[in-house]
Formats: sequence, structure tokens, C-alpha cells
Amino acid sequence: MTKLINLNIFKRFFSSSSAGGVILLLCVAISLTIANIGWADSFNGLLQMKLGRDFGAIHLEYPMITWINDGLMAVFFLLVGLEIKREIIEGELSSFRQASLPVLAAIGGVAVPALLYASLNASNPQTAAGWGIPMATDIAFALGIISLLGSRVPNGLKIFLAALAIVDDLIAILVIAIFYSSEIHLIYLAYAAGIMSLLIIFNRCGVKNIYCYILPGAAMWYLVHHSGIHATIAGVLTALALPTNEDDTESPLEKLEHSLTVPVNFFIMPLFAIANTCITFESGMIEGLTGSIGMGIIMGLFLGKPAGIFLMSWIAVKLKISELPDQTSWPHVLGLGILGGIGFTMSIFIALLSFRQPELQVQAKFAVLTASLLAGALGYAILYLYDRRSKKS
Repeated sequence: MTKLINLNIFKRFFSSSSAGGVILLLCVAISLTIANIGWADSFNGLLQMKLGRDFGAIHLEYPMITWINDGLMAVFFLLVGLEIKREIIEGELSSFRQASLPVLAAIGGVAVPALLYASLNASNPQTAAGWGIPMATDIAFALGIISLLGSRVPNGLKIFLAALAIVDDLIAILVIAIFYSSEIHLIYLAYAAGIMSLLIIFNRCGVKNIYCYILPGAAMWYLVHHSGIHATIAGVLTALALPTNEDDTESPLEKLEHSLTVPVNFFIMPLFAIANTCITFESGMIEGLTGSIGMGIIMGLFLGKPAGIFLMSWIAVKLKISELPDQTSWPHVLGLGILGGIGFTMSIFIALLSFRQPELQVQAKFAVLTASLLAGALGYAILYLYDRRSKKS
């Protein structure tokens, strides 16, 4: 009887909307523990172990961390792209006024943090290059935190955050490509554009077989990866090409979305969290928070992100360019804007591109971690408390 009760509790937990977020946070705690009990070098060595094979001109042998961040996360972006396209066709983003809001909010959430960082570091050539660090929202962790709230937040707010984070990441990818990449291979991008054109033709011709999209999408991932642009964009592009419909018939897009939800939430995102939060606390980190790098990143992510997202959303709604999602209020937008300050992996990635000196990289990584933890905790608290207050009144 006890075993049956325990099994029911187990099933109930994994079927809840917050299960993915709880597991994600647990994986962060495990990764930080590994990094600070003397196992960091061994763990990082494991992540650098090469997997795959080269087949002549086709290079498919990469370190494990590359497969996770560029390969598995492309599947995560594929799922998010599927959800957003479905909402554009038949849901919360189906009108221009609804769809324009996350785009405009993302632009505000990118511009204000970059300007804040630049204003604090303009006089120092060594640190000025880090202006792109506080621009990025970590979509995996932001969605993981909001999933902890379950039904306490309206579904439209979750879609708003997902769409905003996608646009945010696309802007970050463009910034990396233009300002931080040493070389872009246009021939690979041209081949990738050809495959995307093929997927659009399949869609227009009514091709329903999912594999006619997934297999070319995998080839597009390979080409984008070798172009010098972050390969996860291939997941979004593949998702946009998949066909869907507005009636109750299950479309290829919805079939793929349903099949990806469990592996993404309970395998890909936890693995991503463990691999990317292995940060060893070192001497000088705390002091670095008060320097121009630390203050620029923390102010950019923790203050600039919510300010940019909230103000741009407010302006867009007041000018009647956009409208808030169903059942969403301004306190919801404020909480979402603060969650947008979870920079984490993309911000750390830009920090590694911005600075060559190890000591500056350490300062930047710890500032990103600090700002992200603050943003995650405060954003969750605001949305949770607002829900409780709304139910009481």
C-alpha cells in the first residue's frame, strides 16, 4: 500500500507543470556542488571528451559540451519554436497586437542593459567590450523558473516570456555574429538558406511527414554550426516550417510538440543545467562585483532588463501598437521583466568572447551568476505574491 502511495506521488509530481523547474534547480545545485568540492577539473574534463566521428568532409566529432549546448539545445529551441508558431496560428499570438508585444519588449530588454553597461565602462578599453553580456535572457532557466509557478500565472504570460526570450536570443546571436565572431562563412549560410527554402516548399505543397522536415533540419543545423553563427537558430527555423492548422485535427507540428515535451523537460534541460552551471567560487569574486564589470552586468541584468521590457511594453500598449495577453496585468509584466534578467549561459558565452584575460572572465561569470540568481528569486517572488494577493481580493 505504501509503495502504491509513493508511486502515485511520484507520478503526480512528474505530471505537474512545475516538475521541470524543480528538477532544473536541483541540477543547478548539483553542478555548483560538483564545482566546489574539488571535482570541477574532472567534470570539465568529462565535458571536453569528444563524441561522434568524422566522415570525410563531414565533421561530426565534437566535445560533449558542444553536443549539449549546440546540439541538444537546438532540440529545445525546436520545441519552443513549435509552441510559439502554434500560438501565432491559433492562440495567444494570433493577432498583430499580441505578437508585436514580445518583439518590442525584447528590443527594450536588449537596448537598456547594453546602454547601462556601456555607460559604466566607456572610459575603460579593457572592459568596454563586455556591453553585450547583459543583453541576453537565458530562455531555458527563465522558462524553468516560471514553470515552478504552474497555474499561478496565466498561460499567456508563459507564451509571452517564451516569445520574448526567442527574439532576445535571435538578437544576441546577431550581435555575436556581427561584433564578436572572428569569421562568418557565408557559403555555409547560403546552403542553410537553401535547405530552409526547401522546407518552406514542403510546407506550401502540403507535405505532412515529420521526417521530411526533421532530416533537412538536422542538415541545416550542421551548416549553421559551421557558418560561425550559434547553431540553435536552426531549431527555431525548422519549427517555423512545420505545418499546422486551426482546427482540432492533430497537425504534424502538434504531434512533434507532444513527443518532444517530456525529453526536453526531463532530459535536455537538466543536462544543460548541470553542464553549464559548474562554476567554482574563487577568491576575488566578491570584490569583483563592485568593479565596473560587475556593476555593469548586475545593473544591466537586474535593473536594465526589467526596465527595458516593462517600459517598452507599456509604451507599446499605451500607443495601441500592442496588447497584453489574456488575463495578464502589469504586475505580471514586471515579474516577467525581472525573470528576463536571468542571463546565465548566453551571457557567460558572450563574456568569454568579450574578454581574453582569465581574471576578467571570472569576474564577469560571477556577476552573471549573482544577477541571475537575484532576478530569478525576485521575479518568482513577485509573481507568486501577486497571485496570492489576487486570490484574496
